[in-house]
Amino acid sequence: MSDDSVRKKIVGPGDTVPEGDPEQHAGPRIVGTDASLEDEVYGATLRPRTFADYVGQEQIVDNLRIAIDAATRRGEPLEHVLFSGPPGLGKTTLANLIARATGGALRPTSGPTLEKPKDLVGILTSLDAGDVLFIDEIHRLGTVVEEYLYPAMEDFQIDFIVDRGAYAKNIKLPLKRFTLVGATTRAGMLSAPLRDRFGIVHHLSYYEPAELQRIAERSARVLEIAMDTDGARTIAQRSRGTPRIANRLLRRVRDFAEVRADGVITADVADEALRREGVDARGLDRLDRAYLDTIANQYGGGPVGINAIAATLTEDVETLEDVVEPYLLKIGFVQRTAQGRKTTPAALAHLGLREREGAQQRLL
Repeated sequence: MSDDSVRKKIVGPGDTVPEGDPEQHAGPRIVGTDASLEDEVYGATLRPRTFADYVGQEQIVDNLRIAIDAATRRGEPLEHVLFSGPPGLGKTTLANLIARATGGALRPTSGPTLEKPKDLVGILTSLDAGDVLFIDEIHRLGTVVEEYLYPAMEDFQIDFIVDRGAYAKNIKLPLKRFTLVGATTRAGMLSAPLRDRFGIVHHLSYYEPAELQRIAERSARVLEIAMDTDGARTIAQRSRGTPRIANRLLRRVRDFAEVRADGVITADVADEALRREGVDARGLDRLDRAYLDTIANQYGGGPVGINAIAATLTEDVETLEDVVEPYLLKIGFVQRTAQGRKTTPAALAHLGLREREGAQQRLL
């Protein structure tokens, strides 16, 4: 079947979607790593229930299983665990699996919500022996709250002061032995005293396409979606190394397939559905391409400062640094230098540009 006939079957007569039209894809990024409400709802359904079902991060999973087995044999709680890495790679899922494997209850919270010491004290005193306290974005804990966490992690007790001045008293409140699992997307922002109190520290890496394909196939089975191997591979290749994005793209392709392609996800269906969403063959969306095009065309391929790029795109510097650049750096489309950002030959080839003498790049 030709590409034209496939497109006519999928899109239908009269339907046209301009290729690469940035205005067609404004709004929240489908390839963004922040968890939406939909992601949270589906995440509870798609989340693996055992370590055997967890795909990827094999060495981390294997080491965790050994540590849990050893702690169980000794009758002790697992040492405190710290997970770091980009959003959407499975830090929360691993915390859930740890709680299931150790037989404790999972008590999730996040750093920004623990504004005062009493917020933390209330949670700690309600923990039972063997429970798992999961603090997401733990690097955002306030300094005062963090100070209360130190004795809780080391000695399983809370030190707090009652009254003031000459009547002040230091009271030690014992806690039941628990395991703290912290997750952070910015390990460098963790204070050294807090980081040193974790006995087990793991950094999660981006997933390979083959791993993401397995994740997409498993999610399709759970959601009862008809999808062939090539369809799963197409979704995996555009998921930016992130399971959360793979599951989100799967849901969008499912919607398109149910309406325009008899409910079956093939490579052609997935390709057309994601093209309509503005996601190209390398998983780049409108913002990614605008970022690269700005450096390549308006600034001659760089180097150019991030502030200048942000001003040109009318985006926040933090958005570019935290959301756009990590994946572009991973796939070798951008270089960070002391002078600023530069595009690479791979990025120019992807955009249909070429590098000429000097630093100038022009459209072919």
